[in-house]
Amino acid sequence: MLKFNEELFLKFVEKEGLAFRGEIEDIVDRISKRGYSNIFLIGAGGTIAMMYPYEYILKSNSTIEVHAEIAAEFIVMNNKRFSEDSVCIFTSVSGTTKETVAAAEFCKERGATTIALVAKPNTLLTQVVDYCITTGSEEHSFDTFFMLLYMVAFRFMYNNNEFPQYGQFTKEVALLPKAILSAVKAFDKKAEEFAIKHKDTDYHMMVGSGNLWGNTYSYAMCILEEMQWIRTKSIHAAEFFHGTLELVVEDTSVILLKGEDETRPLTDRVERFAEKITKKLTVIDTKEFKMEGISDEFRKYFAISINWSVLSRISVHLERERNHSLDLRRYYRKMEY
Repeated sequence: MLKFNEELFLKFVEKEGLAFRGEIEDIVDRISKRGYSNIFLIGAGGTIAMMYPYEYILKSNSTIEVHAEIAAEFIVMNNKRFSEDSVCIFTSVSGTTKETVAAAEFCKERGATTIALVAKPNTLLTQVVDYCITTGSEEHSFDTFFMLLYMVAFRFMYNNNEFPQYGQFTKEVALLPKAILSAVKAFDKKAEEFAIKHKDTDYHMMVGSGNLWGNTYSYAMCILEEMQWIRTKSIHAAEFFHGTLELVVEDTSVILLKGEDETRPLTDRVERFAEKITKKLTVIDTKEFKMEGISDEFRKYFAISINWSVLSRISVHLERERNHSLDLRRYYRKMEY
């Protein structure tokens, strides 16, 4: 497959990612034993988007109070639920994102417990927080972070006597890398066809909900807008019928991300509407992918990883078809703003 090294993927995601299970459990167990009031999932851009699925999972499965907050806004908003008893979790590939580092410093200075998942070692964020899992490589970092966050979120729930299936769940987390590999292989041809068809499309609507809302938001903004300079609007399926639908015409590109959680009927509704109007509807449905060894009970959670991985195949094909490097930027980290 184009720009995909299967051996490296399994090395970084399967072998090294899963190797952190014991360390994660130790961190979460210590915090749970000591006690905490709530959890803040904090990030900027792609990393706050990465937190939205876990906020949704905790809100829909646990009594643990959880807040996903944009780093820069969190610092200035004076959130009355935040205190020294809060647990603040961050992710960063580079470990240098200004807003994320500043938010971690803000939380640490106020006595909150801070945890970070970082790809690059010995960076600013790794030095600020109380606990840090450093994966050591940028390769497939989002895939690895997703896996680690599964273990973090569900371990907190397990310790809160809300998820007795944790042992079986983590066994199935171990099967996820091969399920991802199977999905990207199955989807790659469709990803290439999408890139060829839409290489000159200058506007997309991207729709999702529930566990996949974060992916919807992130792919629209961080990939199609930032990395490909294509105008894209991310729309929550529950809000699609409160304004955005009026802009759909025959040649509007609508990309619909369908998962397997409780909000699937919301995306079904968008699909029924869009297929009547536009000839450019793309539906990416995790139900179409086999997840060998993964139970029906847990598929809805692992849909987050499967969806992100198949979307990444679109990215590399768009890069080639549009002759526009995914690393090209006009302004981001190029100038002061």
